[in-house]
Amino acid sequence: MGRLKAVTTSPVDPTSAPTFVELGTDPKIAEALATDGIERAFPIQQMCIPLALEGKDLIGQAKTGTGKTLGFGIPLLQRIDLEGDRSVPQALVVCPTRELGLQVATDLERAGRLKGIKVLAIYGGRAYEPQIDALHKGIDVVVGTPGRLIDLVNRRDLMLTGIRTLVLDEADEMLDMGFLPDVERIVSEIPTQRQTMLFSATMPGQIVNLARRYMTQPIHLRASEPGDESAIVDTIEQHVWRAHPMDKIEILARILQADNRGLVMIFTRTKRKAQRICDDLTERGFAVGTVHGDLGQGAREQALRAFRNGKVDVLVATDVAARGIDVDGVTHVINYECPDDEKTYLHRIGRTGRAGASGVAVTLVDWEDIARWQMIDRALKLPFKDPIETYSSSDHI
Repeated sequence: MGRLKAVTTSPVDPTSAPTFVELGTDPKIAEALATDGIERAFPIQQMCIPLALEGKDLIGQAKTGTGKTLGFGIPLLQRIDLEGDRSVPQALVVCPTRELGLQVATDLERAGRLKGIKVLAIYGGRAYEPQIDALHKGIDVVVGTPGRLIDLVNRRDLMLTGIRTLVLDEADEMLDMGFLPDVERIVSEIPTQRQTMLFSATMPGQIVNLARRYMTQPIHLRASEPGDESAIVDTIEQHVWRAHPMDKIEILARILQADNRGLVMIFTRTKRKAQRICDDLTERGFAVGTVHGDLGQGAREQALRAFRNGKVDVLVATDVAARGIDVDGVTHVINYECPDDEKTYLHRIGRTGRAGASGVAVTLVDWEDIARWQMIDRALKLPFKDPIETYSSSDHI
């Protein structure tokens, strides 16, 4: 539907950034954000908001944690016609995971609360009835995962005929998880006269094709420095250490005793290892939670709530269970084992150093994983080809 126009910006000093009001944000939305201490816009927001308020289709490509939710959320909320037909949703945000969907819905609800905008998160692993009841009472914005959205469309409980704004969030994640056919089915149910915004950390060919098919002359926004291939946030201090498996839990305990540490996320490959680390650290007196595939949805949501509100300050997670988790205040990310590839490494360490804050990322590499790490190091042009041999007694921890 037309070629992609590209616009790029470089990072700016947050103190000189424009306020949301200066970007054209509705005063009630700006007031709600200010109550939460959010007053100045980050680069992706500065780029998205004015263009989206004009009704243009956008592709937003930004580093992890750059504030994209408000980049699309503010224009989406301002397009809600509070005097029109509110019996059917006017905006739809499609997300790859329940966790991301819940966070996006919470952010939109808080931003739109002074305008009385009704937001609903729809996802699997929960009973249909409360979601259906809410839809029948009238919802302005639906945020959902592809599978449950299609289920409710098929049951005729979710009507998409009133959608004026469509957002596809973390489109590359939806591609990786095999959701693209579901996404296309959902888009086919929505009126063609709409605004579409697509957000993706990377732009593989299938995502570009999706944009060409379903978007009208989209403007491609990239809020990072030109030529920045690695997408590693400058404020993340990285350490890569070669460690013995038997000593890793002691190394973790040393790191967790660091001065000025906030929330910590620990990543591991397997569900069993995640639970074992959680149990070991709990025995040592740390406040630890875990999210992995063997836990039910309720237990995972409870662990995430506890992590967000500080009841536990360490969260152990597998990659799949951690998809879409976006929590402020994470100061340390620890890779308990070498990640599988450079993309996994970037996703993991991107949980810290968000929105201009500083962070620390520590990767513990087993002897047998040195070759795998060196492939990641080479792909991202990092200076850690030979990880430092490290023990729990080492001075550099």
